[in-house]
Amino acid sequence: MLPTWVAVAVTTLVTVLGTLVAMAAVAALGLWLAHADRLPGSGFGSALAATVLLSMGVPVHLEGSALFGATAHGGVTAVPLSATLAGALAAAFLFLHPLPRQAVAGGRALLARVLALTGCWTVVVLLLTMAARHSFTVSTGDPLIDRIGGALGLAPVVGFQVDPGPAVGCSLLWLAVVMALALAASRRAPVPARWASWHGALRPTVHAVLSLLLLYVGLGLVGGLVAAAAGDEPRETLAVVFLGLPNLAWLALGLGMGGSWHGHVAGNLGLPLPDPLAAVLHSGRDVTLDLGSLAQQNGWVWLLLPVAALLVLATGVAAAARSDPLLPAWRMALRLASVFCLAMLAVGLLTRVSAVYELSALGLSGTGSNELAPDLLTLVPLAAGWGALAGFLGGVLAPRLVNRRRSAERRDPARRAASEGEALR
Repeated sequence: MLPTWVAVAVTTLVTVLGTLVAMAAVAALGLWLAHADRLPGSGFGSALAATVLLSMGVPVHLEGSALFGATAHGGVTAVPLSATLAGALAAAFLFLHPLPRQAVAGGRALLARVLALTGCWTVVVLLLTMAARHSFTVSTGDPLIDRIGGALGLAPVVGFQVDPGPAVGCSLLWLAVVMALALAASRRAPVPARWASWHGALRPTVHAVLSLLLLYVGLGLVGGLVAAAAGDEPRETLAVVFLGLPNLAWLALGLGMGGSWHGHVAGNLGLPLPDPLAAVLHSGRDVTLDLGSLAQQNGWVWLLLPVAALLVLATGVAAAARSDPLLPAWRMALRLASVFCLAMLAVGLLTRVSAVYELSALGLSGTGSNELAPDLLTLVPLAAGWGALAGFLGGVLAPRLVNRRRSAERRDPARRAASEGEALR
């Protein structure tokens, strides 16, 4: 049997490397499908490192200059949530799997694993920031100006880089949130004794809300694969799936609840968007993105409302069915409202997009920007209201459904045995 510190070191390395591989694999496939392998100067590896950091909320800066006459600066703040989700699922599984199968664990043992994971992850992130640096020559858009600039050594050189300080801070925050959610949602996660009652009360609700978010991603995956098979740009559509599928799926959830985003897209994003979304955002001005504006492009968008209502209600029933059967419906409403409110706040922040650049070269200048920001003052209260209603209805309906299932199990011994086996797992 390995000493405790050796076991902690091994499981920490496995968790960190497994998480990094999951994020890098999804991001690499998405970048390749988006033709990032054509970046000048063999910049695919640097772009991959930058994308992995972006998936943890780390901003990437664009800077550049040329002798006597060209400057460029800007930045990208966007989260490719496909890589984020892949990394989060891998990290949660690898972190929880080695933990002992018991209801309560010592706080020191859990703290030791968290500290080891934090230290190892910090080292990995610092290595990624060193790799996420690349520069290349850009075109001014005028062939004559490009030839003159190249001959005189004045061609603008643009590069991207990541600052180590924000990278470490954002990545550790991401890791802390992932670990907290894994511990809060898992049935088998051992927690310190002082947290046991809190964990037992909160876990069903957190688990139900996370299941709702994953269900939306699953539905989005089916839609993305169908669109890739039937559309004219299958490779680009799959690139969206491997880079920003949760972005679109969770945007659909927020819009279906009545939330809104505002912003604009100037120029081509390089990847296809759903037609109604592209038509609204490419209008050339600041717009409000909501069900109404999308329905003007395609009336089928209104289906997002009943789909959200049905799935959020199912979330309330699932949370109540796994909670204390004696819990009053109003308390179930309060729990789901609180958790759902926080979840949609996170969705709003994670789906925010900001990409701005400015280029000045040889007397010419150009700017571009893509902005999409949530209206949190609308989205968060709506989430609280939806969560409260779904939690209350779930608290009313779940006991009846549970009683009906138990009655059926009494009449069917095989069904009862299967239910008991599931409970043991």
